[in-house]
Amino acid sequence: MVKSGKTGGIEPVLFSTANSVVMLLLVIITLYPFMNTIAVSFNDGMDSIRGGIYLWPRVWTLQNYKAIFISGTVYHAFLVSVARTLLSTALNIFLTTMLAYALSRKEYIYRKPITLIFVLTMYFHAGLIPGYFLIKGLGLLNSFWVYILPSMISAFNLIVIRTYMGTLPDSLVESAKMDGAGDFRIFLQIIFPLCKPVLATIALFVAVGSWNTWFDTFLYASSQPQLSTLQYELMKLLASTLNSNSDPSLINGAGMTKDTASGMVTPISIRAAITIVAAVPILFVYPFLQKYFVVGLNVGSVKE
Repeated sequence: MVKSGKTGGIEPVLFSTANSVVMLLLVIITLYPFMNTIAVSFNDGMDSIRGGIYLWPRVWTLQNYKAIFISGTVYHAFLVSVARTLLSTALNIFLTTMLAYALSRKEYIYRKPITLIFVLTMYFHAGLIPGYFLIKGLGLLNSFWVYILPSMISAFNLIVIRTYMGTLPDSLVESAKMDGAGDFRIFLQIIFPLCKPVLATIALFVAVGSWNTWFDTFLYASSQPQLSTLQYELMKLLASTLNSNSDPSLINGAGMTKDTASGMVTPISIRAAITIVAAVPILFVYPFLQKYFVVGLNVGSVKE
């Protein structure tokens, strides 16, 4: 009995220690690529070519970031990206949730065929060229609204939100109707607040997608510099860096000069700086939505 008691006391300690070690290793493996990218972004470009940079810059410099922000277009593109992300996220969440509420009501007789139409759009797509002519026919070329209108409704988000609404008790809607509330008031004051976990998750997906995309700018608004987004500007800068046929330690496209070795940037260093500039804004948003993220991912897993 004594030996059993001692063994029972040791096993939890061993398990806790092993678990802590494994979790620590996972944290290190997860964080290392990002920390290494930060270190390279603050390291001198010529020195980065030598390699051997891990978690701390060997030769500190801000030249990589100066190469990115030396042009005023990056600041304007940042504002365009912020406006695009905020508007796209707000409209997508509100309109998709409103549509999901209508399709979640059993008394709506056309909810199944309409849902089927939206589901089919997830499997079949007309393609790039028909999509371009559609945007052109709608008069959205070289317009800021080309970033907003095509993304106002998402079929995947619609299915996720509708599934979550199916877990809500029907008695909430029935009691509200008995009190004289209309569908729009029920949606705004009862259903919408109760969907906060799934909406926070969807908002994160939409915001990240809107922030990171640059291809629609390339297709529909590349001829309008005032509509350029941050990701598109960073993509152009990265492309000019990688495709430079001049001295590989000198990036003229970024506005650099070959005065001193410390003033030079390389594809490795500029790529790291671009990655950090593009990722930091989303990193500031994620902590505010993290508490809803797990709940939103488990949407529809529990049925009443």
